Amino acid sequence: MNTLDLPAVEAIAATVHPAFPEDLAVFAERQRLYSDGTQLLEMNGQPAGYVLSHPWTFGQLPALNALLGAIPSDADTYYVHDLALLNPARGTGAAAMIVGDMLRHARLSGFPSVSLVAINGSLPFWYKHGFRAVAVPELADKLASYEQSAKLMLRRF
Repeated sequence: MNTLDLPAVEAIAATVHPAFPEDLAVFAERQRLYSDGTQLLEMNGQPAGYVLSHPWTFGQLPALNALLGAIPSDADTYYVHDLALLNPARGTGAAAMIVGDMLRHARLSGFPSVSLVAINGSLPFWYKHGFRAVAVPELADKLASYEQSAKLMLRRF
């Protein structure tokens, strides 16, 4: 993914996650701070999905639609900010391929885990890929700011 792809990422996000809007600046910053964690999926030459991920500190959940400022120097987990696929890409195996690539990257980069916040009914998808919900009571309010059913999930290597 590069900066020219960001308008397509913004359009995909608006389609897939209309209840979780984020500014273009959020996508641009994630791409700038950790381009190795960004990927645009194309099908038949058209944008069909994306992933935004980066090193982070476990339990320090970024707020929705907020800039990070920097990647923490003491990052101890690989964080999935967002994985979004348009309908034509669903059921094609693209999501499994993207998750597999991301997990390999995190493991080869030396991270002991990958973490994320499951929203929008995605808990079963992440569970299928080896992630498990983690109870962190002090994060309950932060998780609820995403949505009431949001779950912090973790996959250890």
